[in-house]
Amino acid sequence: MTITARAQRPGATVRALGAVTVGTLLANLLAYLVQVPASRVLGPDGFGEFSVLNAAMLVLSVPALAVQAVVAREVVTGTSRRRLWRLIGVVGVLVAVGSAVGVGVMMQIAHTSWAATVAALAGAAPLAVIAGGQGLLQGAGRFGLLGGVLAGVGVAKSVPVVAAVWAGAGPTGALAAGTVGTVVAALAVAVVAGRVGGAAGGRTRSSVSMGDVLSASSVQFVMIVAVSVDLLLSRSVLSAGDAGVYALGVVATKGAFWLPQAIGVVVYPRLADPVRSGAALRRAAGVLAGIGCAVTALAAVCGPLVPIAISDDYRPVAGLMWLFAATGSLLAVLQLMLLAAIARNRARGAAPAFAVLVVEVGLIFSVADSVVSLAVIAAGAAVSSVVGTWAWVRMADD
Repeated sequence: MTITARAQRPGATVRALGAVTVGTLLANLLAYLVQVPASRVLGPDGFGEFSVLNAAMLVLSVPALAVQAVVAREVVTGTSRRRLWRLIGVVGVLVAVGSAVGVGVMMQIAHTSWAATVAALAGAAPLAVIAGGQGLLQGAGRFGLLGGVLAGVGVAKSVPVVAAVWAGAGPTGALAAGTVGTVVAALAVAVVAGRVGGAAGGRTRSSVSMGDVLSASSVQFVMIVAVSVDLLLSRSVLSAGDAGVYALGVVATKGAFWLPQAIGVVVYPRLADPVRSGAALRRAAGVLAGIGCAVTALAAVCGPLVPIAISDDYRPVAGLMWLFAATGSLLAVLQLMLLAAIARNRARGAAPAFAVLVVEVGLIFSVADSVVSLAVIAAGAAVSSVVGTWAWVRMADD
C-alpha cells in the first residue's frame, strides 16, 4: 500500500503532522473544557450521568468510527468514492438501529433517565458521516484540510454543550445540544469531503463490503470499550456521587488518551505498508511513551488543584489524577498497536486486549467498591493489554 507523495516527503510529513495535531488538539481541548462547567454546574450526580452516557454513545458508534480507518485504506487502494459513500450510509443506518436498542440497555445498566439516554445515543449515527468524510480526506493525503475539519467538528460538538450547561439545561439538555452540534458537523463534513476527489494511488479494488467494516470494528470495539468500560460500569458498582467523582478522574484518562491522536492519524498509511510498518510502529510507540510520561507527571503536579479549580466535592480524586493519566497514556499506545492491526487487516491482533477486557469486567463487578479500587483495576488492565498486544505484534512480525 502506498501513500501520497506529499505525505512521503519529510517536510510534508512535518506539515501534515502539524496540521492534524493542531486540529486534534483544538478539538480535544474544547471537549475537555466542556468538562469544567459540566462538573461544576451539574454536580457529581448529574455529571456522572452526563459522562456515562457520553461514553455509551462512543461505544455504540464503534462501527462509525471504524469507517474512517476502512475508508482511508480503501481510498489508497483505489475503491470508488461512490461505493465508499454507500458504505458510510449503510453503517450510519446500522448504528442508528443499534442506538435505539441501546437506550433500554443503558437505562438498565447505568440507571439513567429515558430522555437523557435518547438525547445522548442519538448522536452516534451522525458520527458515521463525520468519520467517513475524515477517512476520505486522510486517505487522499489532504491532512491540512483534515486538520481544519477536526477543529471545526470539535467546535460544533462542544460549544452548544457549554451553552446548554450554563443555561441550566441539565444533563439532558447538554446531551441534546451535543447531538444537535454533531448533526450540524456531519452535514458540514459531508459537503467538504464531497468536494475532494482523487484517490491516493495504488492498486484498484472493485468493491468494499460491510465485512471490511466489521473486521475493523471488532478491533475498534475492543479499543473503545477498553477506554470506557470502567466509567460505563461505575454507576453499577459505586454510589451515584462516587461515580461522578470517578468520572472527573476519567477526564484525565481521556485527555492522555486523545492528546497524541494525531500521531496515529498521520502514521496510519505507513502502518499499512508491509515494508515500513514495523519501524513506523516502534518509532511512534516511543513518541507516545515519551508524551505519556510527560502527561502523567503534569497530572501529578496539577492534581491537587482539582478541588480549587472544579469543586471540593471532587477532592477524593485529586491525588489519583496521575494514575488516571498513566492509564490513558498506556491506552494511547494500545490504540496505536490496534491501528496497526487494522492497517494490516489482522483483526486477531485485538485478541490479547479482549481477553484482558473480559478479566477487567469480572474484577470490576467482584472487587471494585471504591474510586481507588476501580482506578487501580483500570490501570492494571491497561498495562496488561499493552504488554499482551505488544507480544502478539512481535510474534506476528517474526
